[in-house]
Formats: sequence, C-alpha cells, structure tokens
Amino acid sequence: MLEGLPQPKRRTRTAPDGVTPAEHLPVARVCVDLVPAHLDRVFEYLVPAALAEAAVPGTRVKVRFGAQDVNGYVLERVAEADHDGTLQPVRKVVSTEPVLTPEVARLARAVADRWAGTLNDVLRLAIPARHARVEAEAPAAADDVVTPSPSATAWAPYRGGAAFLQHVTAGGAPRAVWSALPGAEGDRWPDAIAQAVAACVLGGRGALVVVPDARDIDRVLAALESAGVPRWTPGTTGGAVRLAADDGPAGRYRSFLAALRGRATVVVGTRASAFAPVTDLGLAVVWDDGDPLHAEPRAPYPHVREVLALRSELERCALLVAAHGRSVEAQALVESGWAREVAADRPTTRARTARVLALTSVELAREGPAAAARLPAPAWRTLRDRLADGPVLVQVPRAGYVPAVACGRCRAAARCGVCHGPLGLTTADGVPTCGWCGRLATDWRCTECGAGALRSVRVGSERTAEELGRAFPGVPIRVSGARAAGGVLASVPDAPAVVVATPGAEPVAPGGYAAALLLDAAVSTAGAGLRTGEEALRRWLTAAALVRAGGAVVLVGDAEERATQALVRWDPAGYASRELAERVELALPPAVRIASVTGPRDAVDTLVSRLDLADAEILGPVPVDSAEHDALEPAVRALVRVPRTAGAALARALSASLAVRSARREGGTVRVQLDPEELG
Repeated sequence: MLEGLPQPKRRTRTAPDGVTPAEHLPVARVCVDLVPAHLDRVFEYLVPAALAEAAVPGTRVKVRFGAQDVNGYVLERVAEADHDGTLQPVRKVVSTEPVLTPEVARLARAVADRWAGTLNDVLRLAIPARHARVEAEAPAAADDVVTPSPSATAWAPYRGGAAFLQHVTAGGAPRAVWSALPGAEGDRWPDAIAQAVAACVLGGRGALVVVPDARDIDRVLAALESAGVPRWTPGTTGGAVRLAADDGPAGRYRSFLAALRGRATVVVGTRASAFAPVTDLGLAVVWDDGDPLHAEPRAPYPHVREVLALRSELERCALLVAAHGRSVEAQALVESGWAREVAADRPTTRARTARVLALTSVELAREGPAAAARLPAPAWRTLRDRLADGPVLVQVPRAGYVPAVACGRCRAAARCGVCHGPLGLTTADGVPTCGWCGRLATDWRCTECGAGALRSVRVGSERTAEELGRAFPGVPIRVSGARAAGGVLASVPDAPAVVVATPGAEPVAPGGYAAALLLDAAVSTAGAGLRTGEEALRRWLTAAALVRAGGAVVLVGDAEERATQALVRWDPAGYASRELAERVELALPPAVRIASVTGPRDAVDTLVSRLDLADAEILGPVPVDSAEHDALEPAVRALVRVPRTAGAALARALSASLAVRSARREGGTVRVQLDPEELG
C-alpha cells in the first residue's frame, strides 16, 4: 500500500454480472482524472481476469465514472474493497507502462496536501502525456557502465564542500545551501554541480538537477560529460538525460521513459522534472532557486525548491539548494538547522569576485549636470577602457525600444485612448503602440494638457544598444533577449564587443567578461513587492558572476541601499539573513504561511468563512486588478495568515472548503494559492 493515501475499512466486494474478477488482488484503487475538488479521493474498481496481468500499479487505465469513460492511474491492487456494493470493472488498460512509481505517487500526494491542491492536479504536472510511438521503441540492448571521474576541485574553495561530496558518495542524505562563487574563467557553477552528481553516481545512485531554463540544461550536460557522465542516447544505458517541455511531446516522453526504465541514471531538466522518476534517487539539486521560473504557474502552484525538499525527506536523498545569491527561503532552511551552509570564506570571496562600484547620486555629485545622464562618465570610461580586454556586458532591466513614454510638456503618462494601457515605442520613428491591446495611437493627445509631443520614460535594451552603437563606432554590439532579433544568446566570443542583455538572458563569455554595467538600478528596486530587493540583487549577482576576477562591475543608479551594499560586499547570505529577521518580526513569509484567495467578493467571503482555524488572521478582502475575472464582478483578494506550525492545518482547511464549494457548485472563479511569490 502507498503511505499517505486514505486506507478505508475492509468490506465485502461484489462483482457485476458477467465479469470474472482477477484471482489475485482483484480490486484496483484508482486516481481518476476528475477536476472537481470534492472528488479528490481514491475510487475502487474491479480488475477483470483478462486485465489482471496488465493493470499493475502505476499504469494508465480507462474506467467508468457516471455516464462517461475517464482516464486514471492504478495506485495499488488489494484483495478486499471498502465499497460494500457492486464495483465497476476497469474498462481498459491504456498502456502497460507503469508511469506512476510509488515514490512519485507519495510525492504528488504530499505536494497536493501542502499546497491545498488535488492529487490529479499534481499528476498532470508530474507525468507527461503518453506518446504511443515512443513507448513502443525497443529498449536498450546493452548495459553500459558509466564511470564518473572522481574529482572535487570545484568544491575546494568552499567550507563543507568536500564533506558534502563524501557524504553523498557514501550513500548519505546531507542537505546543503550552497552560495556559488563566480568562475575563474567564465561560468563555473556547472562544474561543481557535475562533480556532485558524479560523486552520487560513483556511489551507485541516481541524481536529479533542476535548472531554470534550457540554456542551463546545456551547460550542466556539457559539464557532466567532462566529469565522465555522458549524455544518454536511445539504445544505451547510463548517462544523463535532458527532460524539458521545449523538447516536444515525443522528446520529453522519451526522456521520461529513459529515467523510468532506469536507462538514464541522471536527469537534468526544468521545473516539471522535479517529479522525474529517477531510480534510487541519491541527490536532488536545484540551481538558482530564487528564479521565478521555478514557481509553477498552474494549480496547485508548487515551487521546485519545496518540492525537492519534500522529496529529500520522503526518499531520504541528499539535497543541494544552489545559487550565486541566497533566497530568503534558503536562508530559513539554514537558520532552522534543516540544511547546512556551504560557502567560501571572505578572503576567497574577495579574490574570486570582480570589483564592484556603485554609482549613486552621492558618488556622482562631483559630475554636476552630467550626473543625470543614463550612462555617466565613470561608467562610460569603464566601458571604453575594458573593451580592450574583452567583451563587456550591459544589463538593462527592460526589453524593447522605449517601453514607456509620457507627455513631452506635462510629463503625464501616455495612455491608450481605448483601453488606457501604457504606450511605448518600438522604433525611433515609430507610432506609439499600446502595451495592452496593441492598438496604434496615431493621433495621440495628452488628456491633461492637450500636447502631442512624447518623451521617453523607460529605455529598453534595443534603444540602449542603438545608443552604445553610436558611442562606440566599429565595436560589435550584440543584443540578447526574448524580444531581440537574434533571441537569447547562449555564449559570445572572447573578443571586444558590447553585449546588451535583459536579466536572465546574459550569454556566457568563455573567458569571462572584462566588465559589466548594470544600468537603471533604481528601476530594478522600484515597487512595493515583497521580493523586489531580493530579486534585484539576484539579477545583479547573476550578471556580475559572469565577470572574470580582476574585472569591474558598475551599478548605475540610486537603488535600494541594502541591496546595493550587498552587491558591493558580495554578501547575499547577509542580505538574506537581514531580510528573514525583518519578515519574522513583521510576520511575513517564510516566517509564517499565507494563503491568497482571489475571486468575486461573495465567493471569497463564503470560502474563507468556512475556515475553522483558531490561529488564523484574515486580511482583507481588498480589490485587485485581474484580467482573469469579469469586469461586472470585480475581483478581491483575501489573505489568510497562520503561524508556520499551523501551515498543514491551513492547507487541510482550504482543501475542505474548496471541496464543499465544488460539491455545492458555488458560482464564480476562485484562485487559492498557498505561499504566493507576491502578496500584492
């Protein structure tokens, strides 16, 4: 039986007429693919004798529910049923491949319980759609042996790094939060992760690495090859497999089956790969856990870091939470004693990091009126002087040309005359375009003063590249970003060039950048979000880590002071510790658990009113802007806050209230999110 699943009392089973039940374990407990929350439970079906060999736990089946045939997964087979009436038979075994392993089933149930979701919602995230042709492909014929290269050189600068690898190789389950240093030549964090994975494989266990995007997958796979863990290919056994939605249905399912069948011992992938069925999992790694891409946008909205933490406990495997920065949640794991810190000492940090200069209004006071320039003289000189040594990175927080404009006379924000969305420019001589509805504002006039002239408010990466191209004629200008003509660049040559990139799209220079300019720092820390400063520091550190030792990093603008100082000192752990202390004092996550309930006021009030929690504090509801709700029924948001120790009780209470709402078919669309990334 699967632990954590409801175990009903034993009763007499009755078979329908004309159906011969299986002789051995004739009752299947099935998770049925149903959306309503009140149906989040296990249903029992009779296994016909003809399907006795095929309907094993983990297989996909077709069963009758009401008046329709629906899909489901066999969770287990038992001898006696709880239901005291006639059981419906399993109609069909869709596939004999047991795609739902007991370990993943337990993890999915734990994730659903923690985030007040349903098991079926989590299984949709965990198991890719079936691809019959891929499933029918012949399995590997030979059992190759992967022998990693035992090395720990990348971990030498870190206190506790070598000990962590030794525990992993010996079959232990250590948990660590690792603050990665910049590479001596380019981006070296993949080498350290590869050595940790190699240590796990050397000990005879499998490993899982979850990264934010496809570029990071390629970096880790390349590093694994250097560490003696080759890429898995069809027809072989052993090695590392890539698991990402970008690979398409066939490619993703092929990689999933390689891990499921034990053909691939290492899985490297993006968000959904946190549920990958790795055989004998010994190490789970999440890189850059503060990246928003690790937060699942679909119900029940789990986060990779927390999913892997649950998996570490359930499967007793090692866990490595790694990043250049330090999320507040990772710091909470360290301060609670649940995980150990792996970090370099201050002398090593100073030797491995570039020199950081913050050009705030105080530092630029001597420049006079020139201090107001977007690229002040000290930054311009750094760019000019460092170009002779190699490429220079310029990070711009916003994409596009001029993403926001205002009236040239009164400086009121320019708005669309139809939907009132913000206007922006895509080219220097283009027509203002609405960022919401896409309409062209050909005859725009300011509603405040009637003027028709526009001025830029926010400058994007394309306009920045254009300005730098004029300032440095003859120097190659490369733009990297989702909206750029060339897309997101993976790498750039070690030759003089100006590389303009948006956060998260910075390409790697093999020998490291000679310098980095972080423009519009005030924009990065503007806003009242809970994670604004933390996210800004994470983006700055990610860019600064690409600069070689001895290079220069220039932060331009009056950003939030604590984030600025943390970058100058290269002290993400100190910043996270102070943030955590403040959140404990103010009763904010992760010191407490908070649920966000958004929807029409009547629906939100009804759902929240059913929560019977002694320690709960209800904040709101307050109106919110949401395109997901009808304008005739304005959306509101209520926050339910409880102490950390009452988090499980809050999740259970929300699940029960959602089940009642589903059973009663209450109107309105309500979104319930536990531990939301932002509270606003």
